Amino acid sequence: MDRIGRTAVKIMFAENLQKLKKKMSENNIDLSIITDDDSIYYFTGYHDFLHMDFYRPTLLIISNDYQTYLITPLLDVLLVPENCPVDKVETWNDGIGNEWRELLPQIINRHKNIFIEKFKINQMVKTYLDELFNQEPGDLTTIIDSIRMIKSDYELNIARHAGQVGMAMMEAAKKTIRNNVPEYEIALAQSQAGTRKAAELLQKYYPENINMSPNIHFLPVITSGQDLPKTHHRASTKIIKKGDPIFVCYCGSTNFHRFKLGFDRIFWVEEIQSDEQIKAFETAVKSQKAALEVLGPGVTAEEVHAAYAETIQAEGYPYPTFRCGRGTGFSFLEEPQLVVGNKTVLEPGMVFAVDGGASANNFRSQVGDSFIITKDGYEQITHHSKKIEDLIISNG
Repeated sequence: MDRIGRTAVKIMFAENLQKLKKKMSENNIDLSIITDDDSIYYFTGYHDFLHMDFYRPTLLIISNDYQTYLITPLLDVLLVPENCPVDKVETWNDGIGNEWRELLPQIINRHKNIFIEKFKINQMVKTYLDELFNQEPGDLTTIIDSIRMIKSDYELNIARHAGQVGMAMMEAAKKTIRNNVPEYEIALAQSQAGTRKAAELLQKYYPENINMSPNIHFLPVITSGQDLPKTHHRASTKIIKKGDPIFVCYCGSTNFHRFKLGFDRIFWVEEIQSDEQIKAFETAVKSQKAALEVLGPGVTAEEVHAAYAETIQAEGYPYPTFRCGRGTGFSFLEEPQLVVGNKTVLEPGMVFAVDGGASANNFRSQVGDSFIITKDGYEQITHHSKKIEDLIISNG
């Protein structure tokens, strides 16, 4: 895989923005206003490091004459990439004038059919927009979802690299899990391993993207013992003991180049103390396998879920209505979701986290990996054994 230079990055974001402009034209949209951090990055390449706005919103505005504005705090303007594919970058400063609101009236008043990401819009911005015009803006959600569902070749390369980061983290976790080790030590080890792998990949393949941090900063999901049913439990000071199951989940923490994957495994310290746990784990593996036997282009999202759910039910567990997978990308959760009722047809270029699961008394089993849909099936981009003997960790 060759180095991915600044020109390729510029092309990716420019092409993404052009797709949105085309959709605006097809749907007679005069003006689009976007404040979601991930969507702004997808269309411009601009991002911050904190993933918090501190009441400092950034706005991407695209008008029907295709004039584009990026309105961002002066404090962060140096983070706007040189190749950002917008026409104008405007800044505002805390407490001075009407801040980010200054430019909006003159831009908005020239347009009638205005759209926003209804469920992701910054609430301060939405409140101000309501003051500026009487009608409810249209919703960009389905339009942006449809654009972001199909990844470009550039995004798919990033996804593959994110998989390598996740696998480095998983190996570090496995090496650290032992009797009498606290959960947070596992979190530290996998964060260090992921950051080092991310740095290696950035230096090798993205040498010109100097503002992209390799640091694995999202809090990892790690839970052990009888806490396993606590789905999104964070690593704590709890000491792992012999016989404990340990659930390690990287949904979001494999955040390489802002691309998020799903990747989950369960380990045991030295032994498994319950046949119920073995059955639940084996069912989790079977249900993921059943989903993967269906996964591919031309099938619907709900068909993948049905294969997973029917397998779990056949093993004597309740029929699960919760999704068995989701689209992933520059956001933690993207469309389509692999769930009951979702009739979206899968296409090449989509990226999914696909899980298998089952629960017993005080035990929740889950295995998960990430996949790229190809023209004739799928490409798996995270790998770790699901054989029980490989997941029982000795204390030696």
